[in-house]
Amino acid sequence: MTLNWPPIAPAPGTPSCGPPSFEPERGWWVTRHADVRAALTDPAFQVPAVDTGPPGTLAWLRATVSRFSPPLRHADRRAVAVRALAPLDPDDLRLEAVRLTVAVLHRAEHRVDVMRELARPVPLRTLAGRLGFADPVAAGTAVAVVAAAYHPGVDPALTARADRAVTALLALAPQGSPEVRANLIGLLVQACDATAGLIGAAAHHLLPPGGAPTTARTADLLAEVLRLDPPVRATRRVTVDEVRLGGQDLPVGSPVLLRFDAANRDPQVFSEPATFRPGRPGAGLLTFGAGERGCPGDRHALALATGVLDVLRERCRRDPDPLRHEPHPTLRVPTTLEVSVR
Repeated sequence: MTLNWPPIAPAPGTPSCGPPSFEPERGWWVTRHADVRAALTDPAFQVPAVDTGPPGTLAWLRATVSRFSPPLRHADRRAVAVRALAPLDPDDLRLEAVRLTVAVLHRAEHRVDVMRELARPVPLRTLAGRLGFADPVAAGTAVAVVAAAYHPGVDPALTARADRAVTALLALAPQGSPEVRANLIGLLVQACDATAGLIGAAAHHLLPPGGAPTTARTADLLAEVLRLDPPVRATRRVTVDEVRLGGQDLPVGSPVLLRFDAANRDPQVFSEPATFRPGRPGAGLLTFGAGERGCPGDRHALALATGVLDVLRERCRRDPDPLRHEPHPTLRVPTTLEVSVR
């Protein structure tokens, strides 16, 4: 049986699509699909610079990974991630995620917290093992600590814990230069909250409390969850040249927030944008970014999430409790999500 899925309402704070807008306290917000894609692919928009720190610290990690690297360093550092991911078969990742998820449900008596027991541990342990980390379980635990403090401006206590976790991860990482090992850790950190948020959102939207079945492919369902309730709601850029975007002139040094959550609902690109339509043609999805800084592990993340969700769809029902999310300006990750095991 195929369900007519109800619309997924925009998350609180999701802006509507319109021309780039400016407010002194927040900078420029970009919401239309065409404008977001243009900014992602225009070298006039660069990732904001981050400060570095002593080797082996969180600040050093941020300054060394490709995500926050300046243009002259980005390509080489991104190549580390691309080479590391190239031999990984997404179908193998999916099957390992299935195996680990089944094991968790087998140990559970009746109920499982998807976020605590599956959404972070399963993808991280799978990916860490395939990337050659010595102890995938310990690596996954340390990565979650780093991810909690990864974005600048967090509590100093979290930063101190993350410094120790970075040191532990460097010891667990396969042999290579510090820069290579940093970018392998960066892959895990990037996968941590984003993949967990996708799994949590998908479990919330795809596991009705009554456990109603559907024949739609999990991959098609995940594509619509990514569009309508993306785990990464936005990304930041700063202009390094004067640039015109969406009919607006942005001066040099302008802070810019690119809103994936709004762009993925742009009616100029998606017909009936609020409708949940698995297998929607002409995806145009921006959640994984675009251009030279687009996510290099999108297929791998989807494979890991698919493995977890395939098992949950077959064996679990979602509890009808309201869903709450961790406080974060650009990520949308559920705090807890309990399911009943059938």
